Amino acid sequence: MTSDDTTLDTSAPWLEVDALLDDPRTRIVVCCGSGGVGKTTTAAALGVRAAERGRKVVVLTIDPARRLAQSMGISELDNVPRQVKGIDETAGGELHAMMLDMKRTFDEIVEGHADAERARAILENPFYQSLSAGFAGTQEYMAMEKLGQLRSGDEWDLIVVDTPPSRSALDFLDAPKRLGSFLDGKFIRVLMAPAKVGGRAGMKFLNVGMSMMTGTLSKLMGGQLLRDVQTFVAAMDTMFGGFRTRADATYRLLQAPGTAFLVVAAPERDALREAAYFVERLAAEQMPLAGLVLNRVHGSGAAQLSAERALAAAEALTEQTAESRRAENLEPAGIVDHHNGKAPSGTAGGLSPAAAAEQEPPTSASAAQLAARLLRLHAERMQVLARERRTRDRFAALHPEVPVTEVAALPGDVHDLAGLRAIGDRLALGPAEADG
Repeated sequence: MTSDDTTLDTSAPWLEVDALLDDPRTRIVVCCGSGGVGKTTTAAALGVRAAERGRKVVVLTIDPARRLAQSMGISELDNVPRQVKGIDETAGGELHAMMLDMKRTFDEIVEGHADAERARAILENPFYQSLSAGFAGTQEYMAMEKLGQLRSGDEWDLIVVDTPPSRSALDFLDAPKRLGSFLDGKFIRVLMAPAKVGGRAGMKFLNVGMSMMTGTLSKLMGGQLLRDVQTFVAAMDTMFGGFRTRADATYRLLQAPGTAFLVVAAPERDALREAAYFVERLAAEQMPLAGLVLNRVHGSGAAQLSAERALAAAEALTEQTAESRRAENLEPAGIVDHHNGKAPSGTAGGLSPAAAAEQEPPTSASAAQLAARLLRLHAERMQVLARERRTRDRFAALHPEVPVTEVAALPGDVHDLAGLRAIGDRLALGPAEADG
């Protein structure tokens, strides 16, 4: 195999995307990956393809970017699933999309597990408002709450989750445990101890507990904060066990066979290093990994022409053009004077158009120059392909068990359903088709 051969090693497992989407046992697909690798677009494309193949799909994005709504022709996404128009429903599928509203999801939990009077007291409590809007891990926890709600409702037979970018994308694996521990009854009772102790000593103890809070909570000081915490705990006391129970249930749901994690990466060193981290972390958490989506892979229709041969041909053409030009200005007896000793006609700004045209190189020379430039561009492309291949091979050597599919780079950005379909088509190509 040459250094410019970009064909994926046929011994490496290939990710069969259509088989994954068509399997009725696949109920949740979680797309994770570092930022800027096309994860949101991949999640949307999977949703479109699955819906048009007969699944009833909802795509849940945790990323606050608006790209998903724009590409699906929806003016705005919110905490309520919105049906996507323009989907081919011939096979009986549907597509809905939504974007997580962290605070609204928390409010829904309160409203669903408390009577009207207690719910109002909680929602209006300053401590709760800070907790629901800014406590570390709340977003990821609420994403899992929303996922649990969608899955338990059984309204959709496939849920595609688009996670936040960078390594924090896997924080949702820790969030249920982390926030569940915070809301655990025992911890809250410890937090309430200062109210019973009173005085400066109690407030000092309280401040130690509050060190876990975000900057928003630090604005609430002294006795007022303590009273808010007491009121919050009194109102939420009956709900704490429910948080832990649902957190554990959602975590088990992520580990269940019906869930499939897809790691999305670009064929670049840093992105694949992050992908390796995701793969290892998922394995450690016993999460079911379906495979790697290698996005924006470059290709060439003339891969048989190596970079070395292209550069050699370009140099030969350049030399040939130079020789041709030298020959045009020479005769056997010496240098040819094309102007018979007269200065060429011109204008104040330079040569006249006629004189300029007379001095332009012949068409053959121009064609040779253009060919040389194209050969150099091809050589650069082949060098990029070779670099991507080496990077991909390093990942495959570390994780030979991970199935991979490659998505060829599109000439422009994806901004509509047609573009998402094109991505979906590329996702589902087999190894032989992808190479072609």
